[in-house]
Parts: sequence; C-alpha cells; structure tokens
Amino acid sequence: MSSSANQHVQDERVDVARGIRLLLGSPLLTAAGRPDAFAVVRRRRRPIADWFDYFCGWQLVVEPRAGYARLVKIRSEPDPSRPARRPRSTRAPFDRSRYVLFCVVAAELMAGPVTTIGLLADRAASACAADGALPPFDTASRAGRMAFVDALKFLESLGVVSAVDGVTEAYVQSEDAKVLYRVDTTRLVRLLAAPVAPSRVVTAGASVAPGAGDAPATPTADDTPDDAGKAGAAPPPNQELIDIDVLIADMLVETRYGDAAAEAPTVSDSRRNLWLRHSVIRRLVDDPVVYRWQLSAAQLAYLATPTGRTMVRRAAELAGFELEERAEGYLFVDPDGIATDSRFPDDASSAKIAGLMLLDALRAAPAGLTIEQLAIEAGRILAGLPSWAKSYRSEEGAHRLARDAVTELRMFGLAALDTGHTGASAVVRALPAAARYRDHREDRSRLTDVASSAAKAATGDVTATGDVSGGAERDVASGGQA
Repeated sequence: MSSSANQHVQDERVDVARGIRLLLGSPLLTAAGRPDAFAVVRRRRRPIADWFDYFCGWQLVVEPRAGYARLVKIRSEPDPSRPARRPRSTRAPFDRSRYVLFCVVAAELMAGPVTTIGLLADRAASACAADGALPPFDTASRAGRMAFVDALKFLESLGVVSAVDGVTEAYVQSEDAKVLYRVDTTRLVRLLAAPVAPSRVVTAGASVAPGAGDAPATPTADDTPDDAGKAGAAPPPNQELIDIDVLIADMLVETRYGDAAAEAPTVSDSRRNLWLRHSVIRRLVDDPVVYRWQLSAAQLAYLATPTGRTMVRRAAELAGFELEERAEGYLFVDPDGIATDSRFPDDASSAKIAGLMLLDALRAAPAGLTIEQLAIEAGRILAGLPSWAKSYRSEEGAHRLARDAVTELRMFGLAALDTGHTGASAVVRALPAAARYRDHREDRSRLTDVASSAAKAATGDVTATGDVSGGAERDVASGGQA
C-alpha cells in the first residue's frame, strides 16, 4: 500500500473516531450550528453509522441537504439526572410546566412551515385548556410566558424553529411581542428517540395521570406559580388515566431483543449476545463511569469473556476512547473532551468548583458526610472568597451550594446519596471514581484562582482575566442529550 493510501486510511480512522464522539456529545448536529462537526459526520457517515449500529444498536440519520445529523440514542431506563435545562445563566432544569409546554408547542408546530409567537402561544393555551390533565397556560401571566419562552428557546437550540423577524425573549415582557418563525417539520419529527411511537401505546380517550413521573425540583425565581397545585388537577371523569412511567417504559421496548434481559431468557444465544453487547457498550459511552454493581450478573459475565473484552476494547479503540478498567468498574475516557455535553471540573460553574473542593472532605470520610456537614464546608469556601458565587450569598446559600455541588458529583458518578436519610441528614459518600481527582492540587489551585479572579472582576479590582476555558486533565464523558 502506498504512503498516500496509508494516509487516507489514517485520516478516515481519525475522522470516524472524532465523528462518533461528536455525536455522543451532541446527538443532533446541524450544519448551521456546528459546520465543522457536521462536515466530519457527513463525510464519514457510513462507517460512523456502522459503528453505532454494531456496537450500540443505535440508528444514525444524516440529511446532508437538510443540514442535520441525528443519532437516535435509546436507553432502556430513562435517566432523570439529565434534564432539559432553561436557556438562562442558572441553567435550572425544566419543571413540569416547561416540559408540558415543550410537548404542546412541538405538536402545534406541525401545523405549518411558518408561524408567529402570538399564534403559537394561543394554540398552546387552547391545547392546554382542552385537556384537563394538563396545567393551564395563561398568556397574560409573565411567569407563564417565561416558561413558554424557555420551551420555545429549547426548540430553537435544536434547530426546529428559527426566528426570521424579532426576538423570542421579547415575549416575556409583553404578550403583544411580534416574532416570526420558520419551522423545520422534518427535523421536528426526528426529535423523538423511542422505538415505539406514543400513539401505539396510548389508547384512544386516555389521559396521562397528572403529576405522574414528575421528579421533585427546587423552585426557582422564574418557576410558574402554583405549578404543584396545577399538576394535581383532576382529569375529566370519562378519561382513563395512564401512568407516565409505564407509558415511557412501553415506548422504550425493543422487540429485537425479546426477553434477553430476563434472568432466564428464552431467546436464542445470538439475540442474547446482541443485547449484551449493545447494553454494555451503551452504558460505557453514555455514562461517566460504569460501576460493576450497576451491571447485571449476565453483563458482568459477558465482560469476563474473551468475546466481551474484545468487543469493548475494539469499540473504544475505533471511537478514540481510552478504556480504563478497575476492580470497581469501567470508564471510557475521551482525551479530547468532545464526547460530553457537560464537563467536570468546569471553571464556569460555581457548583462544580465547589464539588471539586468538597471531594477532599468526602474522600477523607469513608462513612460519608451529611448535607449539613458539607454545607458547613461550603460556608468556609464562601467565606474564603467573599465576592465569588454571588447567587449563593443568601441566608441558605451555603446549603444550596452544597446541594448543587452534590448534584454535580452524583451526575458524574463521583458521589452517591445513601438511602434512608432525607434533608440535611442525608449522607453523601465518595465513589471510587473520585480517586481520579486526589492528586489534582494544581486544578484546585487554578479553580480557586479562577473564582478569586472572577470575584475581583465583579468588584472592579481587576480589568480582565486570562483564558481559563481549559478543563482539568481529561473530561469524563457525561452522556449526550436526549
């Protein structure tokens, strides 16, 4: 083989690995939003699609003319730790009203290729009013308009709608705001990543049980008032109630595996091995870390076989990951940090900076620490940087910072919350992956400097700060968005 041919093969291998990791970090890539990333996926779409199909059982749809690539990621168990987030500086998770409006607005957008924000809001309000199981949407309420804008901005970020004239945020201030949108209905129908359509699992006349499946959320300043009360509204008496958890489980059934996940499966060995390969590698590419106790006995047995080990190593190699295997579990490390939609540590997040600092205290306490104890430690951090983390300077700021830091640590598989305790007495333990940060004194020092510089900048003590965008060492893949 000539040197030019060798170079071509090497270039393709690099592109394929990069394309795989780009899609894991952003399952919906657009030519308009990320032209360079989309170009890689478009150019190498066939081998990239083959990798996802063989190792994960996921479908990749690339539409060069429409300018998007959609990786249809499927998880057998939805992960509530990765919610949709509001397009604001707080990045607060969606509450029930925002999820409802997201779904209602998405349905109303199917009406045509062009719409206005006023027309869309009126249709959403009518749809909510027509279904007693949905919380009402009042366009005269500023909080309601804010929730509506959050849902619409999220759809904008996915490339489903684009503002042709006007600015979406203007609707928060006035329901008379004028915004014209172009709608991409083709891309809209690609958003749902489920092997079974909702229409095939919901019977006619049925209604989703109010509040079912809702995760508790900490209220924020822009939450819709009385959400909790609205969520409990009774449905019409002649409607059948459906548990949302059951609905989602039915939508995620993949018939090709049969009962392969059962303790005593009746499917053939080939179907069983197909499920084992897909289920194990899905976890490895979609979760920050996979602990052995999180896997079934069959999955652990598969990883102990020569075939299983070869498959996992081959998948990592082709995708450009480095496989770390420890007594406690497995980890796919992305040296370039592109396979993740969230990073740890992160200089821009007060909660993540605090989380890294709190890891020292957690690792020094094998039995764990209570939220109250972590709040005391968070208070010390705040006291040491009096002008940093302005949003945590309220009376309960240290407790909120500790809770938010623990949320980040749990999301990245670095800490766990023991069951059996609630509130301030809840016990948090460091998990084995936290040992990756035991020698990150340089990171701690740098992040402390970042926080200090940000605090000084906020008070006018400095005029500028250096580039601190680089993360610490290697980022752990935290899984892409839905």
